[in-house]
Amino acid sequence: MKDAFVAAIDQGTTSSRCIIFDSGGAIVAVDQREHEQIFPKPGWVEHDATEIWSKVQAVVAGALAKAGLRADQLSALGITNQRETTVLWDRKTGRPVHNAIVWQDTRTSGLCTQLGGDVGQDRFRDRTGLPLASYFSGPKALWLLENVPGLRERAEAGEIAFGTMDTWLIWNLTGGPDGGVHVTDVTNAGRTMLMNLETLQWDSSILEAMRIPEAVLPEIRSSSETYGTAVGQLAGVPVASALGDQQAAVFGQTCYDVGEAKNTYGTGSFLLLNTGNRPVPSKSGLLTTMGYQLGGERPVYCLEGAIAITGALVQWFRDQLGIISSADQIETLAESVEDNGGAYIVPAFSGLFAPYWRSDARGVITGLTRYVTKAHLARAVLEATSWQTREVVDAMYQDSGVEITTLKVDGGMTANGLLMQHQADVLGVPVIRPVISETTCLGAAYAAGLATGVWSDLDELRSHWRQDAEWTPRMDAAVRDREYRNWKRAVERSFGWYEEEPAG
Repeated sequence: MKDAFVAAIDQGTTSSRCIIFDSGGAIVAVDQREHEQIFPKPGWVEHDATEIWSKVQAVVAGALAKAGLRADQLSALGITNQRETTVLWDRKTGRPVHNAIVWQDTRTSGLCTQLGGDVGQDRFRDRTGLPLASYFSGPKALWLLENVPGLRERAEAGEIAFGTMDTWLIWNLTGGPDGGVHVTDVTNAGRTMLMNLETLQWDSSILEAMRIPEAVLPEIRSSSETYGTAVGQLAGVPVASALGDQQAAVFGQTCYDVGEAKNTYGTGSFLLLNTGNRPVPSKSGLLTTMGYQLGGERPVYCLEGAIAITGALVQWFRDQLGIISSADQIETLAESVEDNGGAYIVPAFSGLFAPYWRSDARGVITGLTRYVTKAHLARAVLEATSWQTREVVDAMYQDSGVEITTLKVDGGMTANGLLMQHQADVLGVPVIRPVISETTCLGAAYAAGLATGVWSDLDELRSHWRQDAEWTPRMDAAVRDREYRNWKRAVERSFGWYEEEPAG
């Protein structure tokens, strides 16, 4: 299809963006605006959902203006969003009843402990794929129902709507109080801890346990279908996809086959592996999560591994130690030596995430001798990201039996060729970076374009994917195994450093 344009809104944790793509999957225009981060108490993080909606409208107008396009020239609009952030609003007025509670917010930790009861963290894991944690949306909604005066009664009367950011945006885009469509997609619903992974419906027994009235919940739909038609500045444009941000990156990276995986390297890293049409339970500290669902087709599931500190370790090396003055200098410094000189850095600054989940771990540097220089430490900083990724990949194989055949990568750290080569070496599979790094927006655009006929099928989307760089393994297997053993020994040294002070 010639001259077709698809817009994608990426509603993120710190900003909202709109990117317009052409029918070849190339970027035509981008506009972005930040929104306020609200910290009412230690550990609490909130957003003003009304501000976010106004910023989204602004970036849509900005992107259209930069592209020189009218709204009626858009074939479809897709949504991708920060996951788990929770908002409740009045259906008649469209006004939020409270600030949105952000995914990072920890106020529901105590609630989660209560909900776990005698069973503990895994009470709902067999149905949702998730451990009970403050991360997820269900406990956040419960907190609002219990702490905003009169809200529970209004919710039970059907006056209140619940949503993650995709739901909030779709409702407003399609009319808000005047006929707005109240829906979410399977990837976002799957992060509420209220959806059954097998049935793709709200789980009534979990709703009862969490004391959440079904009347507030949106309808669960696939990730790629027309939910409704926009009004206002985008009048007439089909709103045709919704995907949580990490799942959108999977889709934008065209990880459509079992065994294909993507890793996004940011402050931390999120690695998702396509496990096909069945949810794979994790016994290795991973999350079982939705990948995507296209219309009435069978859903695709993923295993997800979260690493707390990857890019943040380079920032620490720069800002706290002052060994480099800019992040890109670390590659030059690390390349000046052949290896790490026997030194390993385990960045357990506030514990370790997947696959260990050790809150008592703290960062360590091991293997120091007088031979070790700042260049060896720079190399150890980069290698820490590769080894942590290897541990998540191993956990995925233990859970699923699915071997990663290739790793597609995106995010800021992928500009570091030395790191990417080491990543390929320690995984023993090719590491591939695409030309378009905005894979989150691209995934939302692809899903919306599929639903509206801009693109015909997954094969056509694969044909648009363009490789920018590839790193193939070249490390000797014996060296890799030895280094990995040393890394694991270093990780063990990080355990047990933090002890909570006794009360009083």
